[in-house]
Amino acid sequence: MKYYKNKPISSSEITPSYLFYARRKFMQLVGGATLAAIMPSTVWANDKLSASQNVTYNLKDELTPYKDVTSYNNFYEFGTSKEDPAENAKGLKTRPWSIVVDGEVKKPKTFDIEELLKMAPLEERIYRFRCVEAWSMVIPWIGFPLNELIKQVEPTGNAKFVEFISLHDQEQMPGQKSSVLEWPYREGLRIDEAMHPLTLLTMGLYGELLPNQNGAPVRVVVPWKYGFKSPKSIVRIRFTESQPVSSWMQAGPNEYGFYSNVNPDIDHARWSQAKERRIGEFFKRKTLLLNGYAEEVAQLYAGTDINSYF
Repeated sequence: MKYYKNKPISSSEITPSYLFYARRKFMQLVGGATLAAIMPSTVWANDKLSASQNVTYNLKDELTPYKDVTSYNNFYEFGTSKEDPAENAKGLKTRPWSIVVDGEVKKPKTFDIEELLKMAPLEERIYRFRCVEAWSMVIPWIGFPLNELIKQVEPTGNAKFVEFISLHDQEQMPGQKSSVLEWPYREGLRIDEAMHPLTLLTMGLYGELLPNQNGAPVRVVVPWKYGFKSPKSIVRIRFTESQPVSSWMQAGPNEYGFYSNVNPDIDHARWSQAKERRIGEFFKRKTLLLNGYAEEVAQLYAGTDINSYF
């Protein structure tokens, strides 16, 4: 895996070119009328996010087109098919929005979304994003390291894990009327995983605020884990001494382990994880250990049998 090693450069030098390319390509593919129909109002109504590109973590891989990133989603709060979120998330109200941060911390706090947008310099990072169903994307996420928020609340010595809880609102999230999962959606990380500089508190992609179907207004992105470990539309972050039970662990403990690190040697109960299909490509490619981020994160699991702790 190769990375650019230069210092971050300003968005004015980079962002306009790829945004122009992505939008032009999208318009050519679907036409202006279709674009207006499927994109959430937040993309049109709000300003672009100003962010410097952190080239340390930006891949050379070709970006997945904006159309695919925003129309092929797993977000069961809005339905179980990949097309449901883009259609059913249009009514999600993302302002006002706040996140309660509590539990084993010295300084519990409630963060307003506008405060989060100003709290730390926003970075653009191009990450691989791998889903457990053996498909993947390359997305330019915008946010800041989650550890910036964690430092503000000062976890106690008892804080071993971080639990994330998403919005529970059946009126806005019609998929929550189903029993496919027990709501609200919950996920968790070890605190060292949450503190790792790759873990991103994310507010945008492709130079814009997050579309509703991608987890607006704030989500986590953990690029070396399967996508369901990157919870969306977060309303609470809770620090705990014991390992939290995540939604997918509860639904299928033999299929979804707490760690859920990308591991091509561990098959899902119903399909192989050895290969993946990048959205937009016909042929499959070999799945990379830890989604290609082994150099950065393998030390987190030194001495741990990652085949047993899946």
